[in-house]
Amino acid sequence: MNNNYEVMFIIQAELEDDKKEAAIEMVKEVITADGEVGKVNVWGNRKLAYPIQKKNEGYYVVIEFTGSPELPKELDRRLKISDSFIRHIIINKDEK
Repeated sequence: MNNNYEVMFIIQAELEDDKKEAAIEMVKEVITADGEVGKVNVWGNRKLAYPIQKKNEGYYVVIEFTGSPELPKELDRRLKISDSFIRHIIINKDEK
């Protein structure tokens, strides 16, 4: 049974546009391997609430997706090992 999830991630703002696109595509590929990509919402550059790794700005993206309970674990692992991402959070939208 597939669950509904949402991942929000912040990419380094100073990356070139094609690197940002590649980072977003990587996330989509991880999702489509074991689930389905829903709405992709690119918020773009935003000021961070507090500096992270001495950075004050980040490129925000939110992706809704469905997938198996194992999918978020794999996505989390992949986001952690990539240098392009400053922060991320994965939410299970089915949990009240």
